[in-house]
Amino acid sequence: MKSVHSLSAADSAYLAGLIDGEGTIALSHRHANQRRHLVVSISSTEPELVQWPREAIGAGKITRKRTVSPLHSIGLTYSVSNRQALAVLEQVVPYLRSYKRERAHLVLRLYVEVTPRNGKYTPELAMRRCEFEDVFAAITPRPALASTGRPVYAKEGGRAVRGPGVRNSLRGPTLERGPI
Repeated sequence: MKSVHSLSAADSAYLAGLIDGEGTIALSHRHANQRRHLVVSISSTEPELVQWPREAIGAGKITRKRTVSPLHSIGLTYSVSNRQALAVLEQVVPYLRSYKRERAHLVLRLYVEVTPRNGKYTPELAMRRCEFEDVFAAITPRPALASTGRPVYAKEGGRAVRGPGVRNSLRGPTLERGPI
């Protein structure tokens, strides 16, 4: 695996801004029969906005999106995945400001623990991985609201469960790991 470059504080902050504004932190399928893998991506029609992260990080790839009309601009996406994406998130997480910060904290805390390198899951680990994916997917710009009007991040026994504060913890039935 190619290692990612170490970024300066200014470059980490700029990259975090690109991720917050034009990017995603997602768990994505490569193939339908495989588990989701971590992807950090930035999309733009401006080549400079996807070329700079590729050069600064020293890993990842740039792909072109299909256009349906000659009037549309060519869309480009820079993406980095799995362990390289983790290394990028470690450098930019202090500078993220959107819900993506919560996703990054959750991924940094649990992704390696629930993702065996050999891809072999015990039944217990498979269950924890599914719970991790559910909690991750619930972290959105506008989380679902419980009847109390508070954001919901996990379900336990059919009822909504969440930590003491949206910004300082993500707690689920077996994902209890303390505050972010």
